[in-house]
Amino acid sequence: MSNFSMMDLFRMEADSQVEILNENILALENNPSSPAELESLMRAAHSLKGAARIVGLDAAVRVAHVMEDCFVAAQAGAIALDAPDKIDVMLRAIDLLAQISQIPETEIENWLPFNRSQIESLETAILAIINNEKLDIGSQSEAEQIEPETIFESQITPELAAQFYLDFTIETTDYPQSNSDIFQKILPELPKLESPETRLLKTDLPMLALFLAEVEAQSILLNQTLLALKNNPNEYLDLDSLIKSAHLIKGAARIVQFNQVIKLAWAIEDTFVALQKYKASLNVSQIDSLLFGVNILENMQKIPVLEIENWLEEGDEKIDRIVAAINLISEATKIQKVAISANKTNSQITPTAQPQLQNTTAELTESSGQISQTSNSTAVTVEQLSTQRAIGKTATANLRENAQKPKTADRVVRVNAENLNRIMGLAGESLVEAKWLQPFADSLLKLRTHQGQLYSLLEKLQESLGDSVLDQRSEDYLGSARKKANDCRHILSDRLNELELFARRSANLSDRLYREVIASNMRPFADGVPAFPRMLRDLARQLGKQVKFEVVGKSTQVDRDILEKLEAPLTHILRNALDHGIEAPEPRLAAGKPAEGTIRLEAAHRGGMLSITVSDDGSGIEPEKLREKIVTKGMVSAEMAAKLTEPELMDFLFLPGFSTASQVTEISGRGVGLDIVQSMVQEVGGILRATSLPGKGMSFHLQLPLTLSVIRTLLVEISGEPYAFPLTRIDRILMVDTAEIAIAENRQYFTLDNQNIGLVTAYQVLQLPAPSHKLDFLPVIIVSDRSSSYGLAVDKFLGERDLVVRPLDPRLGKVADISAAAFMEDGAPVLIIDVEDLVRSTDKLLTESRLQKVSQTAQTAESTTRKRVLVVDDSITVREVERKLLENQGYEVEIAVNGMDGWNALRTGNFDLVISDVDMPRMTGIELVSQIKNHSGLKSIPVIIVSYKDREEDRIRGLEVGADYYLTKSSFHDDTLLNAVVDLIGEA
Repeated sequence: MSNFSMMDLFRMEADSQVEILNENILALENNPSSPAELESLMRAAHSLKGAARIVGLDAAVRVAHVMEDCFVAAQAGAIALDAPDKIDVMLRAIDLLAQISQIPETEIENWLPFNRSQIESLETAILAIINNEKLDIGSQSEAEQIEPETIFESQITPELAAQFYLDFTIETTDYPQSNSDIFQKILPELPKLESPETRLLKTDLPMLALFLAEVEAQSILLNQTLLALKNNPNEYLDLDSLIKSAHLIKGAARIVQFNQVIKLAWAIEDTFVALQKYKASLNVSQIDSLLFGVNILENMQKIPVLEIENWLEEGDEKIDRIVAAINLISEATKIQKVAISANKTNSQITPTAQPQLQNTTAELTESSGQISQTSNSTAVTVEQLSTQRAIGKTATANLRENAQKPKTADRVVRVNAENLNRIMGLAGESLVEAKWLQPFADSLLKLRTHQGQLYSLLEKLQESLGDSVLDQRSEDYLGSARKKANDCRHILSDRLNELELFARRSANLSDRLYREVIASNMRPFADGVPAFPRMLRDLARQLGKQVKFEVVGKSTQVDRDILEKLEAPLTHILRNALDHGIEAPEPRLAAGKPAEGTIRLEAAHRGGMLSITVSDDGSGIEPEKLREKIVTKGMVSAEMAAKLTEPELMDFLFLPGFSTASQVTEISGRGVGLDIVQSMVQEVGGILRATSLPGKGMSFHLQLPLTLSVIRTLLVEISGEPYAFPLTRIDRILMVDTAEIAIAENRQYFTLDNQNIGLVTAYQVLQLPAPSHKLDFLPVIIVSDRSSSYGLAVDKFLGERDLVVRPLDPRLGKVADISAAAFMEDGAPVLIIDVEDLVRSTDKLLTESRLQKVSQTAQTAESTTRKRVLVVDDSITVREVERKLLENQGYEVEIAVNGMDGWNALRTGNFDLVISDVDMPRMTGIELVSQIKNHSGLKSIPVIIVSYKDREEDRIRGLEVGADYYLTKSSFHDDTLLNAVVDLIGEA
C-alpha cells in the first residue's frame, strides 16, 4: 500500500475517465441527443469530480463539476451539444483535466496561479452553454473564486481511501472493482465520513435523482430475489449480485450522506458476504428480516425528495431495530459455522441468539408499518426534479437488467511485459522440447527392428544346429537367449506405444500452452486507435474541412509489440490523408461529392497476416504530377520517369525527404512522414504499398505479421546448413535450368516473365563454403526491394515451418544478413535471414562484379594498388556525385545506402577512408562514427562527415564523436572534399 499515493490513484482514475470523455464527446458530436453517450459523459465527469475532491485539486473539481452540470442539462433536454464550438469547449475542458492530472505534485502550486484565467474562462464558457448564452471564451468567470488547495497525502489513510473507493465504485456496474484491492483491508473498520469538503448538499437535485434511481433499481433486484427464495427455498441464490446491489446502494447513500441508508445497506451487504463466506443458507424468518430492510428502501421512493432526510431521521430508531435484526443474521451464520466445524452436526443457533432473532423479527412488521404510514402522510412533490428522476430511471434500466444476469466478465491481472516475454520464450522452448519426443520414439523403432532381427538370428542358429548334440548347458544358454530376446521385444513394443502416446499428449499440451501464451500477448486493434478520432477532428477544424472517421475491425487481435509500433505510422498516414487527400467542402461539392469526406481505417486477418488499410475518398494523386515532381527533384531523368509503372511511382512517396506538398506547414511538407511508415513496416518484416484513384481517393495497405513471436518461414539448405527465409519477404520460388542462365556485362541472370533477374548464389552472399555437388536445376528464391529483383540460388528447399523467433544476443551486435534465430523440431538451431540486409549484400555483389567466376586473385591484386573509400549516404544523388568525384581521382569506391549498411560493409571489407552523411535511416552518421571509433579493429580508419547541416553545434558534435573532418555538401563544388581525402589517406 505504501507504493501508492492518493495522487497516483487520482492519475489512474483520470486517465480512464479522460479516455471515456474523449471517446463519447466525439460520438456525441454526430448524435447530440444520444442517451448512452450523455450518460457515460455525466458519469465520467462525476467520477473525475469526486476523485479530484479527494486529492484537493479544486481546479479540477470546478471544471469537472460544470461539465457534469452541462451533461445533466443535455440529458434533461434543456440544451443540445450540437455545435462544433460547444464541442470544442468541452474538448478543451477535457484536455485541461488531463493536463492537471499529469502535473507533478511538487509543481502544482506553481502551475495553478498561472493557469487560473484559463480555468475560469472554461468555467464561464461551459456555464454559457448551460444557460444557452453566446459563447465568449475570453471573458472572465464571475463564478466564485476559490483558491486551489494543494494538499496531497503521501500515504493512504482509511478515510481518504474509503471516500476514493466509494466515489469510484458508484460509477461502475462491476463488483468488486479491479483497482480496489488496496481498499478492501480498510473498509471493515471505516469511521463515519462527515467531512464538509466531501459532503454533497441535499439540494443537489441531479445527484439525488441519480441516488433514488440507483436505490430503486437495486431494491427491485433485492426484493425479487428474496421473495423467490422465500417461495422456493431451493432457489439458486446469486450472492454476487446481491452483494453488488447492496454495495451500490451503500456507495450511492455515501455520496448524498444519508447515514441511515448507509448503515442499512451495509448491514444487508455484510449479511450476504457472511452467507457467501460460510456457505450458509437463510431460513424464512431471516428472509423476512432482510425483506423488511428492503421495504424501507422501497418506501423511500414514495417520499418527496426534499423531505427524504427528515423522513429518515424520524424513522431512525426503527431503522436501527431493523439493522440490528439483520446484523443478528450475520452473527448467527458465524456461530452456525463454528458449530458445524466442531462436528456438532445436530446443534442449532445458540439459545441466546435464536430467540433474540425471532423476537426482534416479530417486532419489525410494526416498525416497517409505522415508517410506511409516515410516507403516506406527506404528498408534497418537487416538480423541478421530475425530469431528472425520469432520466435517472432510464439510465439505470440497463443496470437493473444486467444486475439480474450472472456475472461473466473476466478478471484482469497486470503482468509485466518482460515477464510475459520470458513466459513466451519458455513456452516456445517447451514446444520445441515436446516435439523432440516423437523423433526419439521413431529412433526406438529402429531398436525394435534390431531386436526382431536378433530374435530371428537366434531361431536360425537353433535351426542350423539341427540334430547336433549339445550339452545341457549350451541348450539352456540358447533357450534363455531366445526367451530374453523375445521378452525385450515385447517390453520395447509396449514402452514404445506408451512413449508415442505420451509424445502426442505432450506435444498437444505444449502447443495449447504456447497458443494461450501467444493469445495473452495479443490486444484488440481498438486499444491502439483511441487518440485518432480526436486528432482528426481537431485537424479537420484547423484545416476547415469536414471528415468522418470510420474504424473497422476494432476487435481484430494484434500483437502487443506491433500495436505499440503502429501508432506513429498510422498517425502520419491519417494526417496525410486529411491534409493532402480530403478536399475542402466547396471543391467536394463542385465535384459531386458530399461535403464531408471519409477516412476509413480497417484491420483484419487475411492469409495468415495482419492487413491494415487506410483509405480516403479525397482527390488521390495524379500520376503525371507525381512524375513531374520526381523529375523536378532530380531523382530520375525525364526519360526514365516516363517508363515508370504506377506502383513504381508510388514507391517514391516512401523515400526519405520526398513530399508532394507544395509548401512546408506545421502539418506536412517536410518529407518525413511516410518514410517513418516504411521504416516501421520493414522493421517488423511487413510490406507497404499505396494505390491511388485520381479524383476518388487513395489507399495505403500495410501487410504485417500477426505476431513477432512466431513467423512462417521457408527452410532452405545453404552449404549444408539450414536457413529460414520469412515467407512475407519472398516474391517467388522456382527451379531454374542452368542452361537458361545467361551472362551480360559480366553478370549472370535468367529471364522470368519477360524480366531479367540477376542471379547470385546464396553461399557467396553469406560468405559460406561452396557446395561440392553440381545441379542441373538450381533452387532459386526471388527477393526484391523497391528498385530491383534478385534470384538467390540455394542448395535445396526443405519446406515451410512455423518458427519461434529468438533474438540474437545483443553482444553480437548486428550480424550481417541475419535477423534472429530459432530452434527446429529436433532442437537444431536455425538462423533467420534478414532479407532487407541480404538484398543490399546481393546488390553489392552484382554492382561490384564480385561473382564466383571472377578471379579473386586479380581482384585482390587490384585492391592492393588502389585505396578504397566507403561512401555512406541515403541520397542516391549525393552518393553518385561523391563516387564519381573520387573515382575520377583514381580511388576505388564502395557505396552504402544507410548507416547500418555502411557498418556491415566496414566489418566485412577493408577500407582506407569512410565518408558519411549524418541523417540516415536505421543508423545515423553520428552513430556510425561512434561505432567505428569504439571498435578496436576499425578505430584507426579516418572518417569525413559530409552533411547539409552547417550549424556550428552540428560540426562540434560530429568532431566530438571522432570524425576527422566535418564538411558541408557545398564542398562538392570546389576541392575541399578532395583536399581532405588526400590529407587523410594520400593520393590514390
